[in-house]
Amino acid sequence: MPRRWLLLAVILSAPSGCDNVRWGGVDVRLQAPPPQAAAAPEAPAQEPDQPQPSPLPSRPLLLAGSREGDAATLVVVGEVRGDALGPLPTEDQAPGFLEHLKDSLLAPGTELILFSEGVRVGRLTVTANATDTRFCAPRAQVTGVVELVPGATAARQLLALTDSAAHSRPFGAFQVTDMGYDPRAASISMAIGAIRQVGAEWPASLVESRADIQTLRMSDAAGPSVAATFLLRDQLAVGKPGQGAWSLFVLGTAQGGSYGAAYVGFRPADAQGKGAPRYFSHLDWDGDGDSEVLLDVRGERSRWFASLGQREGSWVQTFQDPCGSPTR
Repeated sequence: MPRRWLLLAVILSAPSGCDNVRWGGVDVRLQAPPPQAAAAPEAPAQEPDQPQPSPLPSRPLLLAGSREGDAATLVVVGEVRGDALGPLPTEDQAPGFLEHLKDSLLAPGTELILFSEGVRVGRLTVTANATDTRFCAPRAQVTGVVELVPGATAARQLLALTDSAAHSRPFGAFQVTDMGYDPRAASISMAIGAIRQVGAEWPASLVESRADIQTLRMSDAAGPSVAATFLLRDQLAVGKPGQGAWSLFVLGTAQGGSYGAAYVGFRPADAQGKGAPRYFSHLDWDGDGDSEVLLDVRGERSRWFASLGQREGSWVQTFQDPCGSPTR
């Protein structure tokens, strides 16, 4: 009879305090599983580098605007660079710069020194700032409370400086030069000479094509000056010009008993794009003794600023916003 083997399952158990069992000549050692190495702490998530705002301008800022009652609204024109102005970075060039500028240099409570017709007339305390999008590039804008010296209550067009040195500039006697026959006649005479010189198309009436005329008195000039804008098939406003349109700006200064053309700016819209300037105000903004003139220019889709200054005895354009450059 064949042998049958009976296979028995044997379960070994050991007291919890024992770690060795002897069975069939084989030592069996019971051990706790080896300790796992501590997991390395996860590195903190790397945040993307935050762009640093462009440095703030180190030179004074020139602002321009108008007053209504005891309040005024001004926009930043540019950075004073001698008799010229320098444009500030756009948001495309330096994202966040505009807010950085407003928060740092034009925050509520900031005091600006006000000028009109070339003289210091008061101060503005900023109460709010914003962004003005009427220009070809967004500009920092401030609104504030105006305090004017007695005699300057007629000042409407205002310039302002952020420079602390402007606080030491003396106040001046504000005066508006009366518009008489001579400035009007002089503007027509200068326009005739300019149109002949450039060979432009004649308007039906020079008097009717004169879109703006203002008299001014610069402290460094021998007498009053006159600034006038003439337009053909166009308006002194943002908008599309007509075919063959042009703009002409003339600045005349007193020379003896008459006026002489100190600066002539002619711009044909078909060739260079629309750029119709008008006199805004004047000021010796760099304090060198010579006045500068600020122009407010209207294009086909937006506005911009330009400036005139005196160099080697002649008036020249010293600044124009980049968007105002001839388009073709």
